[in-house]
Amino acid sequence: MASRVLILACLAMCCSLIFASDPSSLQDFCVADSNSSVLVNGLVCKDPKLVEPNDFFFSGLHLPGNTSNSVGSRVTPVNVAQIPGLNSLGISIARVDYAPWGINPPHTHPRATEILTVLEGKLEVGFVTSNPENRLISKLLQKGDVFVFPKGLVHYQKNVDNWNAVAIATLSSQNPGVITIANSVFGSKPKISADILTKAFQVDKNVIYNVQSKF
Repeated sequence: MASRVLILACLAMCCSLIFASDPSSLQDFCVADSNSSVLVNGLVCKDPKLVEPNDFFFSGLHLPGNTSNSVGSRVTPVNVAQIPGLNSLGISIARVDYAPWGINPPHTHPRATEILTVLEGKLEVGFVTSNPENRLISKLLQKGDVFVFPKGLVHYQKNVDNWNAVAIATLSSQNPGVITIANSVFGSKPKISADILTKAFQVDKNVIYNVQSKF
């Protein structure tokens, strides 16, 4: 009997904590204050009396990104760093430009799910499920198609045509973060030991040195 009472008491406590949490924002907005030195999980709110229209505004997504780089793509982000008014709203957007046969290399967003919409061109897209299955789920997208990349999973896009391609990505975080796999593994500072990477990738150590030299 005593054990049942204890279980019920624990359940009641848990329910109280759940209902006591904030289900949503408690104010209209929380424009990021870039001048504040206070460290919080997110950004400190600007005084609402000092908020102005430009805090909710960004101009430039109509401009093509420069894809003259080694991977042939360019991401133009619009997150809380560009629009302070996105602070606490849990959403952001980006434009992605692809040169012919360019790629947005395998990467993850540790804090966001992504919805990609193709505006121009054809893209091969895909993501890989977590261990141990590591299943590749991929599809060829045309203009107007939409594809979802679940939060935290490695994903990529590739332009599969001789013409430029453009896509818009919306993400479920004001600051989704990006971890490009190759940059993280081979371009870390300081470098990950070649011994570790040799065993991880099952290749000769000189191969690792060669790849690291490119980052």
